[in-house]
Amino acid sequence: MTAIAVLGSTNMDLVAYVPKAPRLGETVTGREFRTAPGGKGANQAVAAARLGGEVVMIGAVGADEFGVRLRAGLASAGVETAALRTVEGASGTAHITVDDEGGNSIIVIPGANARVTGLEAGDASRIGAADCLLLQLELPLEAVLAGAEAARAHGVRTVLTPAPAQPLPAGLLAATGLLVPNEHEAAALTGLTDPHRAAEALLREVPEVVVTLGAAGCLYAARGREPVTVAAPRVRAVDTTAAGDTFVGALAVALGEGRAMPEALAWASVAASLSVQRPGAQDSMPTRAEVDRAAGARGAGGAES
Repeated sequence: MTAIAVLGSTNMDLVAYVPKAPRLGETVTGREFRTAPGGKGANQAVAAARLGGEVVMIGAVGADEFGVRLRAGLASAGVETAALRTVEGASGTAHITVDDEGGNSIIVIPGANARVTGLEAGDASRIGAADCLLLQLELPLEAVLAGAEAARAHGVRTVLTPAPAQPLPAGLLAATGLLVPNEHEAAALTGLTDPHRAAEALLREVPEVVVTLGAAGCLYAARGREPVTVAAPRVRAVDTTAAGDTFVGALAVALGEGRAMPEALAWASVAASLSVQRPGAQDSMPTRAEVDRAAGARGAGGAES
């Protein structure tokens, strides 16, 4: 079983479903409102756990009702929460609008996540015991950097999702093994809108890059290798929230099981394609049986140079 440590955010998602997202200054009538556990860190943890990973979550929730629900949601998915601290104040929240095309816009209020400014006792050991560490950028950068450095000190592969996009310190890039931006984040980091050129530029900073391309699949690039593109299954998207997090969680599990990168990417793409066909973040994430069944039906193809 793949051992995965996640150092990241835990939020309550407050989701409004609307026919069309409002423009600035516009009011629209929504169709439905839901609250559901989210946060990029917690999302990746749940995705990996549902797919068979042995996952520990490192982070914080607030001393409020949302915090209780967030902790319970992780535990029910099989995520170890001993390193998920409860701090005074409110839990993090994400305010999400989802339109009828499945697109979304998100405002994140960090809450308790902002209190995670470094590692606490036992965290470095938890990271050191993992096969890989998953990181995102919804915690303060100093905490993300501390996690990456702890992983490097223990020889643990670090997978960084650079979202929300922001300039990355050289020390964090130096401690990152695999960078997984979407095409917009890759452009923000490099100033290059072409994903192939952006990936090539990012390889000057990190040894491996996967640029996710939404419905078009993903692009893998590594130093000294030819780039590989992997097509995504064609599906009708209902809600793309957390599709990227599902992809990363699945990729971590697949790589931990020793799959070659093209096969791991194809399997992770299937997992993400299943998630976008359902509403919600963690609620939309598929089980191992569902992904294996869908991947088997799709066949072994999907990768091309």
